[in-house]
Amino acid sequence: MDLHVRYEGDDDPEKCTARRLAKFDHATLHRSTREVPPGIVLNPFAERAISPADRHDSVGDQLVALDCSWETAEREAFDLDGVHRSLPFLVAANPVNYGTAFQLNTVEAFAGALAILGERQQAETILEPFSWGHTFLELNEEPLRRYAECADSAEVVAVQDEYLADEE
Repeated sequence: MDLHVRYEGDDDPEKCTARRLAKFDHATLHRSTREVPPGIVLNPFAERAISPADRHDSVGDQLVALDCSWETAEREAFDLDGVHRSLPFLVAANPVNYGTAFQLNTVEAFAGALAILGERQQAETILEPFSWGHTFLELNEEPLRRYAECADSAEVVAVQDEYLADEE
């Protein structure tokens, strides 16, 4: 799958996973919303969760993420063309948000989406340049496997609800 990032550039360049993805030719950075091709937009505000069924959408061969600081991530920032989907419950492995649910950085969001969409090998590949990358897949092994077995967004949400109930 092609990975595209609407890059805001408002975070620490040394810790920016989107920049590292581009450096290793795993993703294309776009400074303007107009430059970003339509795709499956990873949007935490989306009403539907990503599922394997999204692979069959007309834009299912491209994933799009917005790379910005969590402090500036507002609904309006995600005004990108495509099918908007949220990621289900996953736990961050990056050093900044380790162990925190729903606080993924850009590469973790892409890797989670790729694994759910049946592109596990590509998820592993894009995580290779990060010393903690394998940890993301290890921490989320069971939920990623279960989400990837779902038929649609409703099933993904049902599985997610099981994990959220365990968190309470």
